[in-house]
Amino acid sequence: MNVPLNNIFGTLQTYLGSAYVNDLNIYGRTYRVTAQADAEYRRRPTDILKLETRNAAGGMVPLGALGTVRETSGANRVVHHNIYPAADLSGQAAPGVSSGEALAALETLADETLPTSFGTEWTEMALQQKLAGNSSLYIFPLCALFAFLVMAAQYESWSLPLAIILVVPMCILSALGGVWLRGMDNNIFTQIGFVVLIGLACKNAILIVEFAKEIQVRDGKSRWDAAVEAGKARLRAILMTSFAFIFSMVPLVISTGSGAEMRQALGTAVFFGMLGVTLFGLFLTPVFYVVVMWAVEKIRRAPQDVPDPSAPSAPGTP
Repeated sequence: MNVPLNNIFGTLQTYLGSAYVNDLNIYGRTYRVTAQADAEYRRRPTDILKLETRNAAGGMVPLGALGTVRETSGANRVVHHNIYPAADLSGQAAPGVSSGEALAALETLADETLPTSFGTEWTEMALQQKLAGNSSLYIFPLCALFAFLVMAAQYESWSLPLAIILVVPMCILSALGGVWLRGMDNNIFTQIGFVVLIGLACKNAILIVEFAKEIQVRDGKSRWDAAVEAGKARLRAILMTSFAFIFSMVPLVISTGSGAEMRQALGTAVFFGMLGVTLFGLFLTPVFYVVVMWAVEKIRRAPQDVPDPSAPSAPGTP
Protein backbone atom coordinates (compact mmCIF):
# COMPACT_ATOMS: atom_id res chain seq x y z
CA MET A 1 0.00 0.00 0.00
CA ASN A 2 3.07 2.19 -0.16
CA VAL A 3 2.71 3.63 3.32
CA PRO A 4 5.96 4.99 4.84
CA LEU A 5 6.72 3.68 8.31
CA ASN A 6 7.24 7.21 9.61
CA ASN A 7 3.67 8.07 8.66
CA ILE A 8 2.35 5.19 10.75
CA PHE A 9 4.39 6.26 13.76
CA GLY A 10 3.33 9.87 13.29
CA THR A 11 -0.34 8.91 13.13
CA LEU A 12 -0.13 6.87 16.32
CA GLN A 13 1.74 9.66 18.06
CA THR A 14 -0.77 12.33 17.03
CA TYR A 15 -4.00 10.43 17.71
CA LEU A 16 -2.99 8.58 20.87
CA GLY A 17 -0.27 10.67 22.46
CA SER A 18 -0.80 14.19 21.03
CA ALA A 19 1.42 16.35 18.83
CA TYR A 20 2.42 19.98 19.12
CA VAL A 21 1.01 22.22 16.34
CA ASN A 22 1.83 25.84 17.14
CA ASP A 23 1.18 28.70 19.58
CA LEU A 24 -1.97 30.83 19.24
CA ASN A 25 -1.86 34.47 20.36
CA ILE A 26 -5.32 35.85 21.15
CA TYR A 27 -6.63 38.45 23.56
CA GLY A 28 -3.14 39.17 24.84
CA ARG A 29 -2.46 35.57 25.87
CA THR A 30 -0.54 32.72 24.23
CA TYR A 31 -2.14 29.30 23.95
CA ARG A 32 -0.33 26.10 23.00
CA VAL A 33 -2.15 24.13 20.30
CA THR A 34 -1.87 20.33 20.30
CA ALA A 35 -3.65 17.73 18.14
CA GLN A 36 -5.06 14.54 19.68
CA ALA A 37 -7.98 12.18 19.10
CA ASP A 38 -10.94 12.58 21.40
CA ALA A 39 -11.08 10.21 24.37
CA GLU A 40 -13.87 8.05 22.94
CA TYR A 41 -11.76 7.31 19.84
CA ARG A 42 -8.71 6.06 21.78
CA ARG A 43 -10.31 4.27 24.70
CA ARG A 44 -9.93 0.66 23.48
CA PRO A 45 -6.98 -1.06 21.76
CA THR A 46 -9.18 -1.92 18.78
CA ASP A 47 -9.68 1.80 18.12
CA ILE A 48 -6.19 1.82 16.63
CA LEU A 49 -7.43 -0.17 13.65
CA LYS A 50 -9.92 2.57 12.79
CA LEU A 51 -7.29 5.29 12.56
CA GLU A 52 -6.16 6.35 9.10
CA THR A 53 -2.77 7.40 7.80
CA ARG A 54 -1.60 8.84 4.50
CA ASN A 55 0.30 6.77 1.92
CA ALA A 56 2.96 8.01 -0.47
CA ALA A 57 0.32 8.90 -3.10
CA GLY A 58 -1.61 11.08 -0.66
CA GLY A 59 -4.49 8.67 -0.10
CA MET A 60 -5.82 7.72 3.32
CA VAL A 61 -5.29 4.12 4.44
CA PRO A 62 -6.81 2.64 7.63
CA LEU A 63 -4.31 1.11 10.02
CA GLY A 64 -6.50 -2.00 10.19
CA ALA A 65 -5.44 -2.75 6.62
CA LEU A 66 -1.77 -2.66 7.62
CA GLY A 67 -1.74 -4.85 10.72
CA THR A 68 -3.52 -6.30 13.72
CA VAL A 69 -3.64 -5.52 17.44
CA ARG A 70 -2.92 -8.11 20.11
CA GLU A 71 -2.14 -7.92 23.81
CA THR A 72 1.28 -8.99 25.05
CA SER A 73 3.55 -8.37 28.03
CA GLY A 74 6.95 -6.73 28.22
CA ALA A 75 9.34 -4.91 30.46
CA ASN A 76 7.98 -1.79 32.13
CA ARG A 77 11.32 -0.11 31.45
CA VAL A 78 14.10 -0.70 28.95
CA VAL A 79 17.49 -0.93 30.63
CA HIS A 80 20.62 -0.17 28.62
CA HIS A 81 24.14 -1.30 29.43
CA ASN A 82 27.03 -0.04 27.32
CA ILE A 83 24.50 1.38 24.79
CA TYR A 84 22.87 -2.05 24.20
CA PRO A 85 19.40 -2.97 25.55
CA ALA A 86 19.85 -5.16 28.62
CA ALA A 87 17.90 -7.13 31.20
CA ASP A 88 18.87 -7.21 34.87
CA LEU A 89 19.35 -10.59 36.52
CA SER A 90 20.00 -10.96 40.23
CA GLY A 91 20.28 -14.01 42.46
CA GLN A 92 21.57 -15.35 45.74
CA ALA A 93 23.83 -18.31 46.38
CA ALA A 94 22.26 -21.30 48.12
CA PRO A 95 23.41 -22.18 51.65
CA GLY A 96 26.82 -23.80 51.55
CA VAL A 97 27.61 -22.51 48.05
CA SER A 98 30.23 -19.80 47.68
CA SER A 99 29.57 -16.69 45.64
CA GLY A 100 32.34 -17.68 43.23
CA GLU A 101 30.67 -21.02 42.53
CA ALA A 102 27.32 -19.27 42.01
CA LEU A 103 28.84 -16.86 39.48
CA ALA A 104 30.47 -19.73 37.61
CA ALA A 105 27.15 -21.63 37.51
CA LEU A 106 25.33 -18.58 36.09
CA GLU A 107 27.99 -18.13 33.41
CA THR A 108 27.68 -21.78 32.39
CA LEU A 109 23.89 -21.56 32.30
CA ALA A 110 24.00 -18.40 30.17
CA ASP A 111 26.39 -20.00 27.68
CA GLU A 112 24.14 -23.04 27.33
CA THR A 113 20.76 -21.32 27.01
CA LEU A 114 21.19 -17.82 25.54
CA PRO A 115 21.43 -17.32 21.75
CA THR A 116 24.83 -16.56 20.28
CA SER A 117 23.82 -12.94 19.65
CA PHE A 118 23.35 -12.37 23.40
CA GLY A 119 26.13 -11.44 25.79
CA THR A 120 26.50 -11.19 29.57
CA GLU A 121 28.41 -8.80 31.82
CA TRP A 122 28.68 -8.55 35.59
CA THR A 123 27.92 -5.38 37.55
CA GLU A 124 28.10 -4.09 41.13
CA MET A 125 29.39 -6.60 43.74
CA ALA A 126 29.67 -9.47 41.25
CA LEU A 127 31.86 -7.34 38.98
CA GLN A 128 34.11 -6.35 41.88
CA GLN A 129 34.49 -9.99 42.88
CA LYS A 130 35.37 -11.03 39.32
CA LEU A 131 37.93 -8.24 39.07
CA ALA A 132 39.46 -9.17 42.41
CA GLY A 133 39.72 -12.82 41.39
CA ASN A 134 41.87 -14.86 43.78
CA SER A 135 43.56 -11.83 45.31
CA SER A 136 42.60 -13.06 48.78
CA LEU A 137 45.09 -15.91 48.35
CA TYR A 138 47.99 -13.48 48.63
CA ILE A 139 46.33 -10.62 50.55
CA PHE A 140 46.06 -12.68 53.73
CA PRO A 141 49.73 -13.82 53.73
CA LEU A 142 50.78 -10.23 53.04
CA CYS A 143 48.75 -9.03 56.03
CA ALA A 144 50.37 -11.67 58.24
CA LEU A 145 53.82 -10.70 56.91
CA PHE A 146 53.13 -7.03 57.56
CA ALA A 147 52.10 -7.78 61.16
CA PHE A 148 55.25 -9.88 61.60
CA LEU A 149 57.50 -7.10 60.30
CA VAL A 150 55.86 -4.51 62.54
CA MET A 151 56.43 -6.68 65.61
CA ALA A 152 60.00 -7.42 64.49
CA ALA A 153 60.71 -3.70 64.29
CA GLN A 154 59.06 -3.09 67.65
CA TYR A 155 60.89 -5.83 69.57
CA GLU A 156 64.09 -5.67 67.48
CA SER A 157 64.00 -9.44 67.24
CA TRP A 158 62.93 -12.10 64.74
CA SER A 159 62.25 -14.83 67.29
CA LEU A 160 59.58 -13.15 69.45
CA PRO A 161 57.35 -12.16 66.47
CA LEU A 162 57.67 -15.72 65.14
CA ALA A 163 56.41 -17.18 68.42
CA ILE A 164 53.51 -14.72 68.30
CA ILE A 165 52.49 -15.14 64.65
CA LEU A 166 52.38 -18.95 64.87
CA VAL A 167 49.04 -18.75 66.67
CA VAL A 168 47.32 -17.12 63.68
CA PRO A 169 46.52 -20.44 61.88
CA MET A 170 44.58 -21.53 64.95
CA CYS A 171 42.14 -18.64 64.67
CA ILE A 172 41.72 -19.17 60.91
CA LEU A 173 40.91 -22.85 61.38
CA SER A 174 38.43 -21.99 64.13
CA ALA A 175 36.78 -19.36 61.92
CA LEU A 176 36.47 -21.79 59.00
CA GLY A 177 34.98 -24.38 61.34
CA GLY A 178 32.38 -21.93 62.60
CA VAL A 179 31.45 -20.88 59.06
CA TRP A 180 31.09 -24.54 58.09
CA LEU A 181 28.94 -25.35 61.14
CA ARG A 182 26.50 -22.57 60.23
CA GLY A 183 26.31 -23.72 56.61
CA MET A 184 27.73 -20.47 55.27
CA ASP A 185 30.18 -19.88 52.43
CA ASN A 186 33.64 -18.36 52.37
CA ASN A 187 32.81 -14.98 50.86
CA ILE A 188 34.49 -11.59 50.84
CA PHE A 189 33.06 -10.64 54.24
CA THR A 190 34.39 -13.84 55.79
CA GLN A 191 37.82 -13.05 54.36
CA ILE A 192 37.68 -9.56 55.86
CA GLY A 193 37.07 -11.27 59.20
CA PHE A 194 40.23 -13.35 58.65
CA VAL A 195 42.28 -10.18 58.28
CA VAL A 196 40.76 -8.78 61.48
CA LEU A 197 41.63 -11.99 63.31
CA ILE A 198 45.34 -11.58 62.55
CA GLY A 199 45.60 -8.58 64.84
CA LEU A 200 43.30 -10.05 67.48
CA ALA A 201 45.22 -13.32 67.64
CA CYS A 202 48.57 -11.53 67.88
CA LYS A 203 47.21 -9.35 70.69
CA ASN A 204 46.61 -12.35 72.96
CA ALA A 205 49.93 -13.98 72.09
CA ILE A 206 51.85 -10.76 72.76
CA LEU A 207 50.57 -10.68 76.34
CA ILE A 208 52.12 -14.09 77.03
CA VAL A 209 55.28 -14.00 74.91
CA GLU A 210 56.43 -10.54 75.95
CA PHE A 211 55.92 -11.27 79.65
CA ALA A 212 57.62 -14.67 79.36
CA LYS A 213 60.69 -13.09 77.78
CA GLU A 214 60.77 -10.48 80.54
CA ILE A 215 60.61 -13.14 83.27
CA GLN A 216 63.31 -15.23 81.61
CA VAL A 217 65.71 -12.28 81.36
CA ARG A 218 64.90 -10.73 84.76
CA ASP A 219 64.66 -13.82 86.96
CA GLY A 220 66.91 -16.18 84.99
CA LYS A 221 64.26 -18.89 84.80
CA SER A 222 64.10 -21.57 82.15
CA ARG A 223 62.08 -21.13 79.00
CA TRP A 224 59.34 -23.48 80.13
CA ASP A 225 59.00 -22.01 83.63
CA ALA A 226 58.90 -18.48 82.23
CA ALA A 227 56.23 -19.43 79.69
CA VAL A 228 54.04 -21.16 82.29
CA GLU A 229 54.34 -18.28 84.74
CA ALA A 230 53.51 -15.76 82.00
CA GLY A 231 50.45 -17.76 81.00
CA LYS A 232 49.19 -17.83 84.59
CA ALA A 233 49.85 -14.12 85.13
CA ARG A 234 48.17 -13.02 81.89
CA LEU A 235 45.25 -15.46 82.03
CA ARG A 236 42.76 -13.00 83.54
CA ALA A 237 43.67 -10.15 81.18
CA ILE A 238 43.38 -12.41 78.13
CA LEU A 239 40.03 -13.88 79.16
CA MET A 240 38.52 -10.50 80.07
CA THR A 241 39.49 -8.74 76.84
CA SER A 242 38.80 -11.75 74.61
CA PHE A 243 35.35 -12.61 75.92
CA ALA A 244 34.36 -8.95 75.96
CA PHE A 245 35.12 -8.86 72.25
CA ILE A 246 33.50 -12.27 71.60
CA PHE A 247 30.23 -11.25 73.25
CA SER A 248 30.23 -8.00 71.29
CA MET A 249 30.08 -10.10 68.10
CA VAL A 250 26.86 -11.87 69.12
CA PRO A 251 24.55 -9.17 67.63
CA LEU A 252 26.30 -9.61 64.28
CA VAL A 253 26.05 -13.39 64.43
CA ILE A 254 22.28 -13.39 65.08
CA SER A 255 21.44 -10.24 63.11
CA THR A 256 18.32 -10.11 60.93
CA GLY A 257 16.79 -7.75 58.43
CA SER A 258 18.26 -6.01 55.44
CA GLY A 259 21.94 -6.80 54.91
CA ALA A 260 21.92 -9.51 57.60
CA GLU A 261 23.85 -11.91 55.34
CA MET A 262 26.86 -9.60 55.28
CA ARG A 263 26.79 -8.96 59.02
CA GLN A 264 26.36 -12.65 59.82
CA ALA A 265 29.27 -13.65 57.56
CA LEU A 266 31.65 -11.16 59.17
CA GLY A 267 30.39 -11.77 62.71
CA THR A 268 30.51 -15.57 62.43
CA ALA A 269 34.11 -15.61 61.21
CA VAL A 270 35.34 -13.23 63.91
CA PHE A 271 33.24 -14.84 66.68
CA PHE A 272 34.42 -18.41 66.17
CA GLY A 273 37.95 -17.37 65.24
CA MET A 274 38.38 -15.34 68.40
CA LEU A 275 36.78 -18.09 70.49
CA GLY A 276 39.18 -20.67 69.07
CA VAL A 277 42.31 -18.57 69.46
CA THR A 278 41.35 -17.75 73.06
CA LEU A 279 40.94 -21.41 74.01
CA PHE A 280 43.81 -22.89 71.99
CA GLY A 281 46.13 -19.91 72.29
CA LEU A 282 46.31 -20.17 76.07
CA PHE A 283 47.92 -23.62 75.70
CA LEU A 284 49.76 -23.33 72.38
CA THR A 285 51.35 -19.89 72.76
CA PRO A 286 53.65 -20.99 75.64
CA VAL A 287 54.58 -24.07 73.60
CA PHE A 288 55.41 -21.94 70.57
CA TYR A 289 57.53 -19.66 72.74
CA VAL A 290 59.50 -22.55 74.23
CA VAL A 291 60.08 -24.21 70.84
CA VAL A 292 61.12 -21.00 69.08
CA MET A 293 63.47 -19.93 71.88
CA TRP A 294 65.01 -23.42 71.96
CA ALA A 295 65.55 -23.34 68.19
CA VAL A 296 67.08 -19.86 68.33
CA GLU A 297 69.50 -20.81 71.12
CA LYS A 298 70.48 -23.97 69.28
CA ILE A 299 71.17 -22.03 66.08
CA ARG A 300 73.25 -19.46 67.94
CA ARG A 301 75.22 -22.15 69.74
CA ALA A 302 75.86 -24.27 66.65
CA PRO A 303 78.87 -22.32 65.26
CA GLN A 304 80.65 -22.63 68.63
CA ASP A 305 80.61 -26.43 68.44
CA VAL A 306 82.55 -26.46 65.16
CA PRO A 307 86.35 -26.39 65.80
CA ASP A 308 88.39 -23.74 64.06
CA PRO A 309 90.96 -25.42 61.75
CA SER A 310 93.34 -22.46 62.02
CA ALA A 311 93.51 -22.61 65.83
CA PRO A 312 96.62 -24.33 67.34
CA SER A 313 96.10 -27.80 68.71
CA ALA A 314 96.23 -28.43 72.43
CA PRO A 315 99.28 -30.27 73.83
CA GLY A 316 99.01 -34.01 73.54
CA THR A 317 96.49 -33.95 70.69
CA PRO A 318 97.45 -35.31 67.27
